Amino acid sequence: MPQFDVSTFPQQLVWLAISFVTLYVLMTKLALPRVGRALEERRQRIDGDLEKAARLKAEAEAVIAAYEKALADARHQAQLTMKETTERLGAEAAERQRQAAAAIAERTSAAERRIAAAKAAAMASLRDVATDVARAATARLIGTDIDAGRAGAAVDRAMQGRR
Repeated sequence: MPQFDVSTFPQQLVWLAISFVTLYVLMTKLALPRVGRALEERRQRIDGDLEKAARLKAEAEAVIAAYEKALADARHQAQLTMKETTERLGAEAAERQRQAAAAIAERTSAAERRIAAAKAAAMASLRDVATDVARAATARLIGTDIDAGRAGAAVDRAMQGRR
């Protein structure tokens, strides 16, 4: 094997040095700058993506906060509207109830007046009816007709005993 031949070691070492220097120069001048640029571009793109993601996250959090605030405001407004509506309807119901109670009280008092008038009329005509009944009963029992004055006096005495 020629590479193990000691007489060719200096030549091999020279070619090794030439190859190493050539590869080193090629790597430092051509390959490594390209790799460095690619890595730098990748790092910048990643940093840009991270910044964009952070910005979008902040925007999303702001939108969520605005949404939650709007939702809370809407709930508060709905509660206020419901409370106002409930109070308004309660006031209207109370007014209708007051009007109904007034109408019922008016009807009741009118009915009581009519009942009192009917009772007074009945009581007024009761004496006359009782007098007529007493005359008719006396005429039937005794067979003679008594005068209205005597029958009225008897009815008055009987009614005073009842009161």
